[in-house]
Amino acid sequence: MVSLEDAVIARLERHGEKFEIYVDPDLIELYHEGKLENFDDLFAVDEIFRDARKGERASEESMMKAFGTTDFETIAKWILDHGHVQITTEKRREMVEAKRKAIVHYIARNAINPQTGTPHPPQRIEMAMEEAGVHIDPFKSVEKQVPTILEALRPIIPIRFEKIKIAVKLPGDAYGKLYGDIIAMGRIVREEWQPDGSWIGVVELPAGLQDEFYDVLNEKTHGMAETKILK
Repeated sequence: MVSLEDAVIARLERHGEKFEIYVDPDLIELYHEGKLENFDDLFAVDEIFRDARKGERASEESMMKAFGTTDFETIAKWILDHGHVQITTEKRREMVEAKRKAIVHYIARNAINPQTGTPHPPQRIEMAMEEAGVHIDPFKSVEKQVPTILEALRPIIPIRFEKIKIAVKLPGDAYGKLYGDIIAMGRIVREEWQPDGSWIGVVELPAGLQDEFYDVLNEKTHGMAETKILK
């Protein structure tokens, strides 16, 4: 459970009554994505309040009228699904900035400039987001916000999500060193070992990662890796 000092208030007004709960702001996104492992971790206390700051609990009568139950979990889910979360200006700023960085990182890894076939630098993406006046929702996942953000960016910079396939040839002794890096950035579509002990494979990865991919190959093979982008 989160402490009361670190918790924020989620509120819902229903049937003329106000209902509030103390929740962990860092776990709300996981809840909405269905990734929260322990529902109880989300709350500071298992209580439904009429006024959380004053410590005034909601009456059983008001809960029955609004939800048809007094069960904490059922009502808490209603509040989380249909209410809104109150956070301080400072906390919201922190959460928005963290989500902005995550979105920029995600776009930089997955997108390219279709005019040049090369990735956009993160700084260019961030500047375009500022120019477009992109709104960042601190409680909404990166994946759910990116499609709308891409639409806002397209009038400013040419951008497209794309995957590429790269044929790779590695010296046999380099394969073990690079296997973890390869599957961390993409997936091996096809592979085979050559009579001379070298490894040949086709790797599919987000186009935005191609420069990073080449850098890793060159560093760990001392320039001995051979690559070719497949059309």
